[in-house]
Amino acid sequence: MTRDILVGKSAQEWFREMVTDALSHRRLKIQEVTEFYLVNLLASFLEKERLFVEDADGTVRAEPLALILLRALQADRRARVRELRRLGDTALFVSGFFGDSLARSLVDVDYYIAMGERAYGTLADSERGPAVEPFGELADRFGDFVDLFAEIAELSDLRSNRGLVRLYERFLATRSERVAELLRARGVALFAGPAAPSPRNVKH
Repeated sequence: MTRDILVGKSAQEWFREMVTDALSHRRLKIQEVTEFYLVNLLASFLEKERLFVEDADGTVRAEPLALILLRALQADRRARVRELRRLGDTALFVSGFFGDSLARSLVDVDYYIAMGERAYGTLADSERGPAVEPFGELADRFGDFVDLFAEIAELSDLRSNRGLVRLYERFLATRSERVAELLRARGVALFAGPAAPSPRNVKH
């Protein structure tokens, strides 16, 4: 996703519309401060530095969540807050936007969800003030927000035929009712057949 898709709009404006539409479609009610946080989180991940780190030799790589957590636990208070927030944000973004890829990796989406819940929950329990108000809800409803981000990713992908094919492949793998609804809304006929239950037995 690049800034090229944000024709005539700022990243915040585009993602605000996407978050608002997805919340309405899923009938989710959340705090206004949490919605604001999610919009800014999505906009910030347009920059590669939020997902990747650059080594001294110029190599760009993804940083394991366990290393972010270790650094947070060893840091002073200010750095600890920053690293825990980065851990939670990264876990949420990757779980929502790249959950399908995680299903084929050694570290699955459940690991990312557990790490994200822990990071946000620790912030909610240990910090005080307006800046940490969203973290309690983010920790308690992490799974809802993963699904929310997955829907935003799916709706964005549907601007292309490739995205439609990817969505149909996801339906074949999970038999998700939510994915089926998105496909039907765009004129894709779904035929009855042997169900392939999701390995996590939840909606995707």
